[in-house]
Order: sequence, then C-alpha cells, then structure tokens
Amino acid sequence: MIDSVTLRRAALVAALLAVPGVHAAEVAGVRLDDSVRVGGSELVLNGAGLRSKLFIKLYVGALYVPQKSAQPAVLIDSPAPRRMSLRLLRDIGADTLHGALEEGLANNSSLEELAAIKPAAEQFGALMKGFGKLREADTVAIDFSADGVVVSLGGETKGKVAGAAFAKALLKVWLGEKPADASLKKALLGQ
Repeated sequence: MIDSVTLRRAALVAALLAVPGVHAAEVAGVRLDDSVRVGGSELVLNGAGLRSKLFIKLYVGALYVPQKSAQPAVLIDSPAPRRMSLRLLRDIGADTLHGALEEGLANNSSLEELAAIKPAAEQFGALMKGFGKLREADTVAIDFSADGVVVSLGGETKGKVAGAAFAKALLKVWLGEKPADASLKKALLGQ
C-alpha cells in the first residue's frame, strides 16, 4: 500500500523533472547554461549547435534571447539584448575567426549595407584580431543590443562596437539567408 508521504514525494520528484530549464543542454560534450544574465536582462537558451567545416569541429554556438523564437527575422530585428556564445573546440587564430565572420557579413549583406557598416566592421575586425590566438575551451561572447555589440573573451569585456545596423548584420552571419553553417542556424533556432 502506498502511503500519502510516498505519494507526495513521488509527485514532487515528477514536478521537478517536468520543470523546463532544470537540465542544461549539451552539445559536442559542452554543457550550456539554460539562461544567462546580460546586463540587467535574463536571457534563455534559444538553441545551440556545432559549427564545423570540412569535418573539423570548430565551436559550439549558443544563442540566448529574452523570449524563444524560431523566426530569424524576429531575432535579428529585435532591439532586446541577445547573446551569441562561441565555445571553441580547437585552437583558432583570431584572424581565422575574423575572416569567417567577415565572409558571413559579405554573404548576408548587400553592397549598400556593407558600405554603411564598414567603419563598425573594421572596428570589430581590429577587436577580434587583438585576441591573438584563441585556445580550445575559450568562450567568445557577443552581446547584441539596439546600440551595437559588446565582445567578451572568457567573461572579460574586450570592446564595444556601436551601431544597430552592424549588430543586425553580424547576427545574420548565423541566422541570415546564407548562414556560415545551415545546420548550426537550425540548431540556434531550436529546430
């Protein structure tokens, strides 16, 4: 016979297991937080996936947003804080990472858009190149807002680049029509 104490304990365990966000996601052996705090905002994990090139695992990308969405335009155009986190799975030269981001900008922006964001893109490039060689397990966080982006390495702010247009263009590297990695885009959108 099951007593009321046992029944209550079983109900409590079932309720705790059913609470969303209790278990962190894991991609390629990297455990990801279900939420992060950016400034005064609590952001939730929208999706995460693996970025690879020619069968080489480069990084685990995770997108944090105020409210989950599977619509790229909603996430790109939002003035709310967002974070793209890149957890490196191998050593990468900052020039290589910057080159890939620059290619992503070119693939997802018109010539007019590229001309308009050129000063911000150059500032961002200098910031990225200033990292030098990035090591396996380093985490680069790019915080997006209506004012531009803030870049951190290992939790330490390294610089800011102003401009809402640049922030939107940079997020399109992962969520645009021609993303750096289509399977990563799907994963970031929670699909």
